[in-house]
Amino acid sequence: MREIKEKDIVLARHIKEEDCIEGLNFFSQDEEFIQVGTWGYNKGKKLLAHIHNEVERKVYWTQEVLFIKKGSIKVRVYNTNAQFLEEFIAQAGDILIMLRGGHGYDILEDGTKVVEIKNGPYVGADLDRRRIESE
Repeated sequence: MREIKEKDIVLARHIKEEDCIEGLNFFSQDEEFIQVGTWGYNKGKKLLAHIHNEVERKVYWTQEVLFIKKGSIKVRVYNTNAQFLEEFIAQAGDILIMLRGGHGYDILEDGTKVVEIKNGPYVGADLDRRRIESE
């Protein structure tokens, strides 16, 4: 797993497919608004059923997770002042955790498929984000 930081602030994590190892592994810190982990079990493993309790939470930022299902994307990461930091390629099987700062994506292959997960509730594009690039 690779972290992209602005001083002590983790802006993003890039989890390559090979980082997803046996057992239950979380790539998030407990205080982060989105929790991301992977499972790696063999046939016969039983996970106990459970219900999540109602817990009041206070959320300050939308955080998102991308799972690259097929194809590849170029990822651009910006700091909390909207300044470009770096870019890299994410490929099929990779996971991105976008925690702070800004980000943009370029689709590199026809038929690319990405699953995106965000924390909510969704408050609409005008309140939730601001553009930092002209497209």
